[in-house]
Amino acid sequence: MPQEVITDRLLRSWLRCRRRAWLDRHGDPDRRLWTAHRALALSDQLASFQRLLPERPGHGVAACAAGAPGVVGVRLRSPGPAGQELQAHPPLLQRVPGRSVWGDHAYRPVLGKQGRNLTREHRLVLTLWGRLLAQLQKAPVPQALVVASDGRGLQQERLSLSPSLERQLDDSLARLASDLQRPQPPPLVADRKKCVLCSWRGLCDQEAAAQGHLSEVSGIGGRRREMLLELGITTLAELAASDPLQLAEALAVHGDQHADVAAQLVAQARVQASGQPLRLDPAGLDAPLPELDQAPGVLLYDIESDPDARDDFLHGFVVLPRGGDGSWPAAPPAGGAWRYQPLLARHDHGEARLWQRLRRLLARYPGWPLLHYGETEAVALVRLAGRQGASQAELAALRSRLVDVHARVRRHWLLPVSSYGLKAVAIWVGFRWSQPGVDGARCLLWWRQWRRDGGTRRLQRIFTYNRDDNLATWAVVRWLLDQRP
Repeated sequence: MPQEVITDRLLRSWLRCRRRAWLDRHGDPDRRLWTAHRALALSDQLASFQRLLPERPGHGVAACAAGAPGVVGVRLRSPGPAGQELQAHPPLLQRVPGRSVWGDHAYRPVLGKQGRNLTREHRLVLTLWGRLLAQLQKAPVPQALVVASDGRGLQQERLSLSPSLERQLDDSLARLASDLQRPQPPPLVADRKKCVLCSWRGLCDQEAAAQGHLSEVSGIGGRRREMLLELGITTLAELAASDPLQLAEALAVHGDQHADVAAQLVAQARVQASGQPLRLDPAGLDAPLPELDQAPGVLLYDIESDPDARDDFLHGFVVLPRGGDGSWPAAPPAGGAWRYQPLLARHDHGEARLWQRLRRLLARYPGWPLLHYGETEAVALVRLAGRQGASQAELAALRSRLVDVHARVRRHWLLPVSSYGLKAVAIWVGFRWSQPGVDGARCLLWWRQWRRDGGTRRLQRIFTYNRDDNLATWAVVRWLLDQRP
């Protein structure tokens, strides 16, 4: 029987989600979805490593023996806690002073991270690398290095590989080995918001829907799910059958904020169970989009961003005039699309130039509402205008034109969707993106690749995705308009 192998990749998966590690080992590879998040993480890590060590690193154990300042391509192996073999492939080793099997120098592992905080995953993976590296170089590894690029420079943080971390690593490896021996995968996690980053999300989404998992109810995260489980409510169907007043009274012990949303949670569960939307204003007298009653047209508005670099790199608009008969169109006209206007925020042009271009575009369509989905666009545009010296009157006029379609949906309707994000709602009303499987993460990956290597095709894909997001927003708007009594 072949020896079981536990890798640093499996450990990393397990620390994020026990079920994910089991699927990495035993799951059907054909059910796995490609995700851009790993490619983005590797891209960020490479950029950080290049800032840390500008010279080309050496490769393999031979480079360690030669004393290269940086080394890649070293695979580490060692017996594990219960007879398994441990394998790890640290992305970079950095030379440090010390004595090792290679002479008057030693090495420490380096990890490139995203985000601001050093997580348990980072600490334990680095501890594993340090343990296996110490065995290879016959010298202790007291510290590891964590690096991150934040758009302004390279942040460096040293991590002490303490005995406490060694004990935590031993415990995690033992529990990981036990989970991998299970005949069935561990249960779905309580809070599935981060599942969007996982390549197994499609498989788990199907199981969550089949189970009626409480995380499928919009508004329920890990903490609220625990509260409901304590009350004996274990599925979406059971929540839908609950009495709102009794549930509010039971949840009040956890705080008024939970009691206040009890009726909304029950109503949302009932809508999802029935598959039928519910109008929150039964008479339909409160129009969701009164700004469109007299508007000559609208500008659909969507931003693409690089959050780690704090860079809103694309402001995209679709120009949508009202029809000659006063009606609003249902779909792009046959034979072509509505006018799409992308404004790239290039660093070499500067923010002042971008703001002038935005002002000119908005001035060409006076009185046209700016329709966007979510608060990102409104916050970013108003802040940009403020930084560029817009007057209070201009800022007030800008705010009055911005219409958050997401907020209007939530105010007027409960929909049979597990998320009120643009993707989920637009797909529910029947919209389809022209580039299947593309999301914001892949768009960001294309942007970083374009900035590095250029390429008209990548830029066109970004524009297409941004245009589709605008058209998806209009699909939701059109649905709202069609529901008027």
